[in-house]
Amino acid sequence: MRCPFCQHPHTRVTDKRDTQSGAVIRRRRECQRCQNRFTTFEQPVILDMMVIKKDGRREPFNREKLRMGVQRACWKRPASQEAIDALVARIEQGFISRPRREVSSRVVGELVMDALKTLDDIAYIRFASVYREFRDAEDFQEVLQQLGQVPPDS
Repeated sequence: MRCPFCQHPHTRVTDKRDTQSGAVIRRRRECQRCQNRFTTFEQPVILDMMVIKKDGRREPFNREKLRMGVQRACWKRPASQEAIDALVARIEQGFISRPRREVSSRVVGELVMDALKTLDDIAYIRFASVYREFRDAEDFQEVLQQLGQVPPDS
């Protein structure tokens, strides 16, 4: 691992911890030349998982794209970065254990919505409004009713 400060190729690990139920390993490192410290995260990468889009296109699964979508939904909400990363790790772990190497974007979206529903109602509604392409206030009302936040026909 190269030092991000001076690009020296030799660093030593000063601390190692498992995070997110062991799905990610956090390593604290120190450069042997400049003595600056930095943190790295090690996690498995799904190289052969393909996502089938609505229009039939296939693209490689992108963990970062998934994480950014969840972060956008959680913007200015009390969800911590650790909670978001754990949510993404759980979804990704579910893909790793699948026998098929393809998953539809619909399945990905539903998994994210299910996970967000337990994390934060507002983040769930934000994500659902984009994912399900809400057209008007009635679409929002329907989701709020499903969450039990608004009585029917109010």
